Amino acid sequence: MSSLSILVLHGPNLNLLGQREPGIYGTVTLESINQQLLSLAEKLDCKIVAHQSNHEGSLVDAIQGALGHHDGILINAAAYTHTSIAIRDALAAIAIPTVEVHLSNIYRREDFRHHSYLASVAIGQISGFGAQSYTLGLRALAQHLQTQT
Repeated sequence: MSSLSILVLHGPNLNLLGQREPGIYGTVTLESINQQLLSLAEKLDCKIVAHQSNHEGSLVDAIQGALGHHDGILINAAAYTHTSIAIRDALAAIAIPTVEVHLSNIYRREDFRHHSYLASVAIGQISGFGAQSYTLGLRALAQHLQTQT
């Protein structure tokens, strides 16, 4: 079986993980999360390409660029989850299986975080498990993709 390729997208402010509101987001850095994902991807016979941006258009460009290059997308759109129809529409347009992840449980937070524009175009959503949300999401996405091929 050929190796799956998964695009991992990190949204705004996730570059500050480890120092940003550790009571909510924990003390694990984005670099550490990416290393955990690389290690797990190897075990799952996947390759990952990680990209972080604080800019909505950069994330839209990465999503559009995934078509023909990646089999799946693992995304933590961060605040854009609750505001970006553009990111939602980009995911819908390319129709690549996508799993949405969040470090915190967005449904136990402020009311404005309870709505996800991405949920309707994602195959699933994992939130509230800290950095483990990413590894759980990668496992679920890889399993989904392997059963589809």
